[in-house]
Amino acid sequence: MAKAKEHQFDISAKLDMQEMKNAVIQAQKEIDNRYDFKGVTKEIDFNQGAKSLTLTSGSDNKIDAMYDILISKMNKRNISINSLEETKKEDSSGGNRKYVYRIIDSIEKDEAKTIQAEIKKLKLKVTAVNQGDEIRVTGKNIDDLQAVMKHLRSLELKSPLVFDNFK
Repeated sequence: MAKAKEHQFDISAKLDMQEMKNAVIQAQKEIDNRYDFKGVTKEIDFNQGAKSLTLTSGSDNKIDAMYDILISKMNKRNISINSLEETKKEDSSGGNRKYVYRIIDSIEKDEAKTIQAEIKKLKLKVTAVNQGDEIRVTGKNIDDLQAVMKHLRSLELKSPLVFDNFK
């Protein structure tokens, strides 16, 4: 007798760095052309290697406006806003303010445990196995796998979850 086919998908927090770079470039162009930013320091520094993003401007309000523009550009490129975590706010040279953000592109251990616990709580016939920087979920019923995805999307998690390799 043939065994029923197993279906699976992977949960990760991969971030398309090229799309992130494009979002930063678009945000910088919009900020450069805005009237309320004329004659004001307005800088977005995207450091792909260090996985960090720094916003610098004359005041907290200007940085908030820059952040909102950046978030809108990220949304248009399907980049989760959870990809940015504020790490520090500080005064910068010339009376400017500087906000530094860490770019999150992996699931941390504690969060992986939370995800696995949430999947168990659903009491579906699926298994979730942590494979380092991703979690593989397998099950015989596709509807169960889709229910897991839907549930995880509804949670307030730090990591920007990506579901891929659905088979």
